Amino acid sequence: MLGTMSYGSDGNTDEKECIEILHNALDRGINFIDTADTYSHGESEEIVGKAIAGRRDKVVLATKFRLTAGEGRNEQGASRYWIMKQVENSLRRLNTDHIDLYQLHRLDLQTDLDETLGALDDLVAQGKVRYIGCSTLPGWYLAETQSVSRLNKTVRFINETSPYSIFQRAVERETLPAVQHYRMGFTAWSPLNGGWLTGKYKGGGALPSGSRAERVKGQWGEHYPILQTRFDMEREGNRRKLELVQELERVATEADLSLMHMALAFPLAHAAVTSVILGPRTLEQFKSMEAGFETVLQSPTLDRIDALVPPGSLIEEADRGYISPWLAPELRRYPGKVA
Repeated sequence: MLGTMSYGSDGNTDEKECIEILHNALDRGINFIDTADTYSHGESEEIVGKAIAGRRDKVVLATKFRLTAGEGRNEQGASRYWIMKQVENSLRRLNTDHIDLYQLHRLDLQTDLDETLGALDDLVAQGKVRYIGCSTLPGWYLAETQSVSRLNKTVRFINETSPYSIFQRAVERETLPAVQHYRMGFTAWSPLNGGWLTGKYKGGGALPSGSRAERVKGQWGEHYPILQTRFDMEREGNRRKLELVQELERVATEADLSLMHMALAFPLAHAAVTSVILGPRTLEQFKSMEAGFETVLQSPTLDRIDALVPPGSLIEEADRGYISPWLAPELRRYPGKVA
């Protein structure tokens, strides 16, 4: 599965190269393309639309809604109003008459789940959407969505997308069991943990030129402070990752693999995982990933990874994928009891 978060003004501004990456992926047999309404302010969807022109029927096309996509207070969320408006914007940018997988990008506590699923059910009935999915939802909330769909007789989420890597194994505790129980698909995003599992970050020196960490510190830093945290080398979790990378590189070498290829293959070893999202920003990065497409990890290698990073582990909290809203004071303190 090819992810296109880095295509456009927030990443690779060379539209020609972005389209070339997409064409290379399609030629290599990748037929699942993932984007979102907010990636580079809609530019990613436009680039994807141009790249798949003439090949639309060969592609499973996924995009998302929910995150802030404008300055207006209603230009975000999972309300019927916003879903019906934003799906039209995505269809226009993608230059298609339907979206194969339309995904709730994050949960929305301000909107009743019945309303969200009802609107998505109408889009499926209209033929504008084929299937619906979700991203980075807690396991218990995944269960709630299935229950509401069953009770209201609406379409259900058939795929969950969450961060899953050697360094982010928290989804193994509840999310992946829920996915298996409800017979959902699962796509793993950030299998390289933002580049940490390529071995490019060594600590104690300048950030690699063109790396995600460098871009976060620069152009993205003001708007996405949580991303800066992911690459703060002074945090205990990130210091631990620097240590683990050295040990994981030895494991990969002994398995005759690169660290990158071992990391990309890791999520696919789990029975619940359907696909891994590759997020190359440049054609060179795609080529380096492509060389490891056939990698399958053997039990001895997986056992050594487990010994270094036990199942269910989360090395750095900033890699969880979202900040739990239930940790906010207004949701964990009884109203009127705290002055």
